[in-house]
Amino acid sequence: MSEQVLTILKLCLLALLYLFFFRVLRAVWAEIGAPRPARRADRAVVAAGPAAGPAPAPVPAPPRPSRKAKGTPTELVVVEPPDRRGTRFTVGDELTVGRAAGCQITIEDTYVSSLHARVFRRDGQLMVEDLGSTNGTYLNRAKVGGAVAMAKGDRLQFGNTILEAA
Repeated sequence: MSEQVLTILKLCLLALLYLFFFRVLRAVWAEIGAPRPARRADRAVVAAGPAAGPAPAPVPAPPRPSRKAKGTPTELVVVEPPDRRGTRFTVGDELTVGRAAGCQITIEDTYVSSLHARVFRRDGQLMVEDLGSTNGTYLNRAKVGGAVAMAKGDRLQFGNTILEAA
């Protein structure tokens, strides 16, 4: 091969190497810079689930009590796991759920994605939306696809953690 062809091949290889590093850095930046940190009062860590294993099937919820009051929920209360039962999270305009430190509800569960779901208000209603998590988000044991409205007494499941709207 001529000297010019080798030089062109070297430059192409160098360009591909830089492109690869650019893609890696972009993926890392997207993972690190996802949600903004919340106020410290609303942040808590919820521990749940085994350290490894296959993805769990949705945990059957105990029979739901009848809806106590009509209206929009203002809090999410941990129902499962038992060691975190009763932990309350005030719902503002929007909060995120996941394993990442920047999430307002941080859940230490291998079945929960770094940025798993978001709970937000739209037109006076509380909504939940899955953010492309691997194992899904469940509202009253039904898998959440897009944004779905919530009412008091509804149960949200992320991995092995169950929250109830209050």
